[in-house]
Amino acid sequence: MEYSTRVRSWTRTEYERLIEVGVFRPGEPLELLGGQMIVAEPQGSAHHTALGLVEDALRVAFGPAWLVRSQGPIALDDESEPEPDVAVAPGSRRDYSRAHPARPVLVVEVAESSLALDRDYKGSLYARAQLQDYWILNLLSRVLEVYREPAVEPSAPFGWRYASKHVLDAGVAIAPLAAPDAPVRVSDLLP
Repeated sequence: MEYSTRVRSWTRTEYERLIEVGVFRPGEPLELLGGQMIVAEPQGSAHHTALGLVEDALRVAFGPAWLVRSQGPIALDDESEPEPDVAVAPGSRRDYSRAHPARPVLVVEVAESSLALDRDYKGSLYARAQLQDYWILNLLSRVLEVYREPAVEPSAPFGWRYASKHVLDAGVAIAPLAAPDAPVRVSDLLP
């Protein structure tokens, strides 16, 4: 007898309830992406160092009216609660004591082994959510990939992709869309 493979999709509410009742511990390397629970890759030294450098640079660029949050969940939609390496949202930490940020103005992923997932899968998910500024700090090539302009793309995993992609080397600076007068040097982000 043959059995067909079934995949169960999860909602963000169900996922959060599993954490609440202790099925998953806070900080466990899981993300809910498009209804699927994805296990995050472990961090190496370069990844962890880069994450801190990104946080430091973005705190300077955005200033005290913004929350620069590392590896915290964002309430993207009913079936997605990713935990990007860094997200920037308006307000302070206490503003999000009852609910995760839903509309960060910038999301940054630090990529080594997760580069394909961050480009294709997460990029499509963030574009579908209409996040206007998505950066991937590509540690393999030592560049910053900047994605902007969400656009419909039926062949993408979530039906969306970014129409604009710029690859910047260490000698360049770029300003986040939400902080246009605060350029960040790519070299300041790289370990």
